[in-house]
Amino acid sequence: MIPKIKKVLYTTDLSKNAIYAFRYAVNTAEKHDAEIVVLHVIEEMRSRTRAYGIERDVAPLEKGTREELGRRLDEFCKSELKDKAECLKRIKDIIVEEGNPVEVILKVAADQDCDVIIMGNHGAGGWTHTFLGNVAKRVLRRSKKPVFIIPLPE
Repeated sequence: MIPKIKKVLYTTDLSKNAIYAFRYAVNTAEKHDAEIVVLHVIEEMRSRTRAYGIERDVAPLEKGTREELGRRLDEFCKSELKDKAECLKRIKDIIVEEGNPVEVILKVAADQDCDVIIMGNHGAGGWTHTFLGNVAKRVLRRSKKPVFIIPLPE
């Protein structure tokens, strides 16, 4: 028997096309009457800045990113999901964390007791594809939960 989906983890890199995968998260949550946890990972900035002798507090960046993400999701729900205006009510939490994207995604999925992970994957080309493609592949290989990888439009 397939377990009931009660909580969806939607990961985003905040690119304009990444919101496309959010439609899948909303659709999945509605079909299963589930909650959505939104996650954005800021790649380990502290370690990079320390290498250059610069200490940087990323707390303001995390707060600003969380606010920007909330604003984008609100705008998206109002403009693109008019028939699903209640989509923001499904969002249980917006999490912004710093670290290795794969490790953070897997940790948040476990800590939040998410039943499924939904993430976008960019089309071929450039550094972004290499980075995100590797993140998606590594999450897919290591996750003990189902992972939906949504191809994002160019």
